[in-house]
Amino acid sequence: MERPNPAKDKSFEFALKVIKVCRRVEKEEREYVLTKQLLRSGTSIGANTEEAIGSFSDKDFHYKFSIAYKEARESHYWIRLLFESGMLKKDEYNSLIEGAEELQRIIGSILKTMRNK
Repeated sequence: MERPNPAKDKSFEFALKVIKVCRRVEKEEREYVLTKQLLRSGTSIGANTEEAIGSFSDKDFHYKFSIAYKEARESHYWIRLLFESGMLKKDEYNSLIEGAEELQRIIGSILKTMRNK
């Protein structure tokens, strides 16, 4: 059995939430441009985390986590934009923004540890 990995597990959970919320916004608000951006960045965090975990060098590991961090920041932007434009419900916003910020902290900590090696 694979041991827990906070970056991997949280990024996967976050991606699932993003998919669910974007489906609702697309269906109810008929909004596709912003949701497509959030879907892309929100699911990319986990994909890059998986790639980092499977990397063969420290350089590649750092590079993939750097991308994951940037995607978490971008997701934060799209979440804020969707909420402030009235398309996200308050509970959706709170859940997603908290997830994006938590991923930024986790991945940022990993990158800081790598820099200090």
